[in-house]
Amino acid sequence: MLGDTGMIEDVAFGSSELAPALAGMRGWVGRDWAETLNDDSHAKARELLADATRGPSRARHVNQLAPNGPQVPLLCTAAAGGNGHILVFGRDLRAVSALQQQLMEALQAVERDYGRLRQMETRYRVLFQMSAEPVLLAEASTLRITETNLAADRALALLAGPTSSRNLTDLFAPTAEPRLQSLLSQARAAGRAEDVPLRLAGGVREVLVSASLLRYEDKTFFMVRLAGGEAPDIRLPEGQSKLAAFLQVSPDGLVVTGGDGRVLATNPAFLTLAELGSPAQAQGELLGRFLGRQEVELEVLIANLRMRGPVRLLQTMLRGALGSESQVEVSAAELPGAGQASYGFAIRDVGPRIGGNTATIPAPVANLNELVGRVPLRELVRDATDVIEKLAIEAALELSSDNRALAAEMLGLSRQSLYVKLRRFNIGGPDAAEDAG
Repeated sequence: MLGDTGMIEDVAFGSSELAPALAGMRGWVGRDWAETLNDDSHAKARELLADATRGPSRARHVNQLAPNGPQVPLLCTAAAGGNGHILVFGRDLRAVSALQQQLMEALQAVERDYGRLRQMETRYRVLFQMSAEPVLLAEASTLRITETNLAADRALALLAGPTSSRNLTDLFAPTAEPRLQSLLSQARAAGRAEDVPLRLAGGVREVLVSASLLRYEDKTFFMVRLAGGEAPDIRLPEGQSKLAAFLQVSPDGLVVTGGDGRVLATNPAFLTLAELGSPAQAQGELLGRFLGRQEVELEVLIANLRMRGPVRLLQTMLRGALGSESQVEVSAAELPGAGQASYGFAIRDVGPRIGGNTATIPAPVANLNELVGRVPLRELVRDATDVIEKLAIEAALELSSDNRALAAEMLGLSRQSLYVKLRRFNIGGPDAAEDAG
């Protein structure tokens, strides 16, 4: 109980737990209440007293200095009493403070443990990626590859498609599948399987493969290790070996792509045409970035390879990484083998030969000397433009195997605009008019 000036006139408590801490509280009588509080609670005490003159105050947390021990946290409210007195009621918060302290210590412990786990995970990933041996992880239930290290990426770079999105069985030749399944069954039963020689898909050498079983939460994984240097190489016949050497020094650019048109391997001549410094700059890039006047040309070419077989002497353009353009002839074929499709392209620079050939120049353009002075310039330009436009449409239809939707995309026209020009130049006969209708 306080006087109107904030002086303590009487004190009492009904909690036996507070008795040891507040045994000397009678010594507070006659002192200013704020003087018995910790420094950080003085302002709160003044606010409590000010609120009490206007009615019951809201609760505030203050730290009461104890005569015989550490300060005591209290949740206090104040209300006006009779004869100008102010009554202050305090609730012991030591139990709540102890819980808060325990919670804080628990959070700090969790943070320390989390930091240690992150450091362990970082060390594991660094070791995993720096390992000289190819290592990959695959789900035990589906055999889907979920993670590979850098050595595995390099070792499997010649296989079509991204390794991380493929099935484990796709990495090996079909003849190796029974031994692979036996290896995985042994790993499931014993937790680990010893090295077994298996041949990679599309390869001519075997690698030693071992597998271990790992469990994480509710999933099971195989950790597969490829030890390529321990198995003997299978040598190519002398003729095939010399052929492989010739492909590297061939003056024509040679490219192998996956079924999606992304580059898997190149020879130095293609790198020169594409203005690239190393094979790594080409690997993984879409061949359409370099080959064709538009990227859709590569899609048309691959569609023809799938449906009609090899393509020979297709004239198009190759764009270098530094901006140069070359007239080229392309021959392409689908590569044999099981698994995902892959394609080989032979690209020959024929710029000088094409440049010297005037037989394909349209007649209205080739006979300008005879027409100048006899035909107005406007009609000359219109006729020459019509001839070139007709030739471009016929070339697009030929490249797209008469697929008019693809031809329109190659020419940068809408399908309706292409139909109008087909009727105008009488290309495609009555079918063009029917399609347009």
